[in-house]
Amino acid sequence: MSRLPDAKRHLGQHFLVDENVLGVIGRLAELDAEDVVLEIGPGAGILTAFLAGRVRVVHAVEIDRSLEERLTATLAGHPNVRLHFGDALRLDPAELDPAPAKLVANLPYNIATPVVMESLDGLPSVQRWTVMVQLEVAERFFARPATKEYGAVSVLLQLATRRTGFHPVSRTVFRPRPNVDSALVAFERTPLPEEWRALKRVVEGGFAHRRKTLPNSLSLAGIAPRERAAAALEAIGRPATVRAEELAPPEFVGLAEALA
Repeated sequence: MSRLPDAKRHLGQHFLVDENVLGVIGRLAELDAEDVVLEIGPGAGILTAFLAGRVRVVHAVEIDRSLEERLTATLAGHPNVRLHFGDALRLDPAELDPAPAKLVANLPYNIATPVVMESLDGLPSVQRWTVMVQLEVAERFFARPATKEYGAVSVLLQLATRRTGFHPVSRTVFRPRPNVDSALVAFERTPLPEEWRALKRVVEGGFAHRRKTLPNSLSLAGIAPRERAAAALEAIGRPATVRAEELAPPEFVGLAEALA
């Protein structure tokens, strides 16, 4: 393997160097020769080349322009790779033609959660995700109610997807080696609840002050007056003393409907 480029800490870069993990990624992603895949943060291009050899098109989005020469050389033998340089969080889905049905990526640490959450409604063509993230982030994605990991991200992701795979990954597969362990998480889309954006506001407002009761948190977040929130909770069979972390994801759907 040629010398890796210098990783930029402010971009959360940790380059994948152990090719043994590629097989696990391929299995969890259920790659098919007709797939169109979106990869965010291709880095040195190791995963990109692996994907390119197995699917129809790979859209690889990289914010670090200093990697352009390296990626262009590494991927020269893969004409089905389309490199896009820019911020993945400002990605225009119209630029991705053909539209991707899968997102497969070793996500940069500093944007992992925002990328996943924004893609739920921002990239409607994506039906399946297989992402490498910090272990604590992976645990947060599908955490259960009344646990310290459970939060707004857990609720929203579980309302929009279902988990299909999980695989812990050692920090030794990256360069530079991070100070935390990682995990591969795979999940597939389920139908988005109606009024998704309104529901998202209720969920995020409910957890904005998680030590407070849910009516107080929703009031402080500007979602609904305390009395109205308490009445909505009563409508779904919950007392006004309940906190956000005690509600299961489907209960937030009922709460948002009662508040509407």
